[in-house]
Amino acid sequence: MRMIDKIQVSVADGTLVRHKTNGYEGKIEGITEIKACFTRGGVLLATPLTKEPFQYRVVVTGESMRHIAPVEDLEILEETAEVVCFRCHMAFRTKPGLFDKPAGRCECGGLICPACWGCQVAEADSTKGSCSKQRKRLVRKLANETKSKLTNHVH
Repeated sequence: MRMIDKIQVSVADGTLVRHKTNGYEGKIEGITEIKACFTRGGVLLATPLTKEPFQYRVVVTGESMRHIAPVEDLEILEETAEVVCFRCHMAFRTKPGLFDKPAGRCECGGLICPACWGCQVAEADSTKGSCSKQRKRLVRKLANETKSKLTNHVH
């Protein structure tokens, strides 16, 4: 049995993080077990004598290379979470850093369900009925569905 199987990965893929020393921000995209890539405090380890079985790969927007860092060098900005939509009851994982897109954040701060595109903040204030920022997103969803039906019907 590999060492990685024995240890639970504690930071989920998609979690938005900032490197404490180097300051770059990005999303966790898996792990690496290649010890030659391991860093500590933002510096590549000359002789990786670490007991850690893995470090996290961090994707920074606009950069082609992934950064590698141990969990203690990373500050969690927004963690991914499992959410159940109160409208359609679908479970979905949030996508930190996305705004006005499914599984991301609405302009009002609520999470957007990828199935019904509903804002999850509206449940907290049921007297309002729905989020005021939601209408244009739902109109866009309806337009996409209509376009998809027309395209499928023609072919």
